[in-house]
Amino acid sequence: MPERHWIEALPPLAGQTVTVRGWVTTTRSSGKIAFVVVRDGTGLMQAVLSKRDVGSGAWDSFEKLTQETSVEITGVVRVEPRAPGGVEMQTADLRILGPSPDFPITPKEHGTAFLFEHRHLWLRSKQQVAIARVRHEVIEAIRDFFHQRHFTLVDTPILTGSIGEHAGTLFSVDYFDLGKAYLAQTGQLYVEAAAA
Repeated sequence: MPERHWIEALPPLAGQTVTVRGWVTTTRSSGKIAFVVVRDGTGLMQAVLSKRDVGSGAWDSFEKLTQETSVEITGVVRVEPRAPGGVEMQTADLRILGPSPDFPITPKEHGTAFLFEHRHLWLRSKQQVAIARVRHEVIEAIRDFFHQRHFTLVDTPILTGSIGEHAGTLFSVDYFDLGKAYLAQTGQLYVEAAAA
């Protein structure tokens, strides 16, 4: 497999042939020229396919693309401010790594109930990715703050065999053949022991 390049690292590679792997965001075609917008978690890139310049295999692959299909694209990088992400690739080859035939979340508006039903896929949307990145930065800053002051992070068990002070009704689960375990409502007992 060719070396993979991240989309965010493409601008300095203008003029070079590289390979990018990612997920199809959108496609459009005018018959002889096609455009595929791909994201890889670091950014967006537009791939341009010319029917006469790519092999029939790459063009056939383009015609099978659906939203969220995972692809590998090889081509020459070009900085293009008008393209999504500011970079485009003159495609030499396009290969489908994993099809996505029935991706339910399309670019149109969806209701909250529908999006919560498909939450695991909704997390790929721009808004949800932006929220996750902000949360990550905030959590990282808090962790760094306490780490610099010599605090120790203590992760307490999710399942426990006992109850914390003032805990209400416990949610119990069968824990293999070892009896009942309870969904922890507090990590208090463990944190108190770790703080000693």
